[in-house]
This record gives sequence, structure tokens and C-alpha cells, in this order.
Amino acid sequence: MALRKLGKDPESPSGGSPTIYLDDEKDTYLVQGLKVLDGERLGQMDVPGHESVVEIPRRMAQFFLEVKGEEGPDV
Repeated sequence: MALRKLGKDPESPSGGSPTIYLDDEKDTYLVQGLKVLDGERLGQMDVPGHESVVEIPRRMAQFFLEVKGEEGPDV
């Protein structure tokens, strides 16, 4: 599996989280962030039991390739 780290939250006090990765083989994103445990917010989503929800700051959208105008891992 070839994960590529796209970026960490530049404002994270500890510098360790949240982080966005790209899985080159599956062509999917992996997002490390805080678990959403707020029942009111989760109640507004349709989240199956085998899935979970994590939260990242809006400022991290800059790390997604599509937002940056790039097409994929070979850019």
C-alpha cells in the first residue's frame, strides 16, 4: 500500500493531527482527525455501523488535490 501524506494541519498545537493522506493504489483519501461523538451532529447524518466520522478544519481543504487543481499522484 502506497500512502502519500498530503498535509498536516498547519495550526495544530502538537503538529501531529489532523492529517490527510492519498492512497495511490486505491485512489482514495484517508483522513486522520478527531472522532465525532456528538449525537446531535451524528443524528443529522446517515452513518452505517461499519463507518465512522472524523472532523478536520476547513483550512485543510487546501491539501485535497482537486482543490489545488491537480489531477492525481503523478503531478
